[in-house]
This record gives sequence, C-alpha cells and structure tokens, in this order.
Amino acid sequence: MEVVSLKGQPIHTVGALPKIGSQAPDLRGVDPGLTELSLKNFEGKKKVICFVPSLDTPICSTSAKTFNQKMKSFLHAVVIYCSMDLPFAFKRICMNEQSHYDSIVFLSLFRHRPVAEAFGIYLQDGPIAGLCARAVFVLDEKNIILYRQLVSEITEEPDYAKAIAFL
Repeated sequence: MEVVSLKGQPIHTVGALPKIGSQAPDLRGVDPGLTELSLKNFEGKKKVICFVPSLDTPICSTSAKTFNQKMKSFLHAVVIYCSMDLPFAFKRICMNEQSHYDSIVFLSLFRHRPVAEAFGIYLQDGPIAGLCARAVFVLDEKNIILYRQLVSEITEEPDYAKAIAFL
C-alpha cells in the first residue's frame, strides 16, 4: 500500500508500485473508439504511461497537454493516459480539444480495475476512492520499468523532465 494525499488528506492505494527494473504489469484498457488495447499494441516503442484521477479535471488536463507537447519529438515513444473515465468522456474531451491531445493514446480502465491495482495506484479510500492516483511510469521497448513517480499530492503535476529524461 502507498499513501498519497488530496489537499493534505491521506489516501491509501491498493498494492505497491512495481519496482524499477521489473517487468511492467500488463496494461489493458478501452480507447475512445471502444477498442480494447494492451501493451502488446505498442511493442517496440518506449512508453510513458500516465495514470490520472480524471482527464476532466484541470490538473489532469494540463498534464496531458504538457506531455502531448513535450513528446512530439519522440517518434520512438508513445504516451498512454489511463483513468477510470469512460471512453465516451475521453472522446468528448478529445473532440473539444483535439490539437492538445494528438500525440496521446487514452485508455479507460473502467473494465480493468486490476490494472490499477497491479500498478499500485488504485485509490481505496478518501473522497475519490475508486479512481487512480496520479503516477507516471516510463517503460522501455520490452516493457521494463525505467522510471516511476507516484505524485504524493494529487493536486500537483508530475515531474515531466525526469520522466522524459528516460526516453
């Protein structure tokens, strides 16, 4: 179990973050077009996996836009944003702000709660229980974890520079 906070109030996760150097748990989710995707769909690429509570919040939206902008020059990598948001919400948000998210793959974990638990970021208590904590993982082409950050305060942005340095 990990502990993060929301405006200073502690929230606990289910499980623990996978270790750097270990094989990443399989990531499965549903894209805005209702297609099931997994890490196998991104074989041969480095991956930046971002877990967020909801893309429909200002910090999550800002972090997605920032990663989208910073990742445009990394053609050998893909950014995957995951949350419990429904695919329909992703589709609505992406249609309204398409140019801000053109380098990102969005995956809904609404059918795949065990993914959030395996990555140690599923929030088990607090006011946003049932959502994902804010976390970033960088994986190599073989899905080995190179970098991980569990953002200790959910209302804060991740460390973009540290994550991108692993690409």
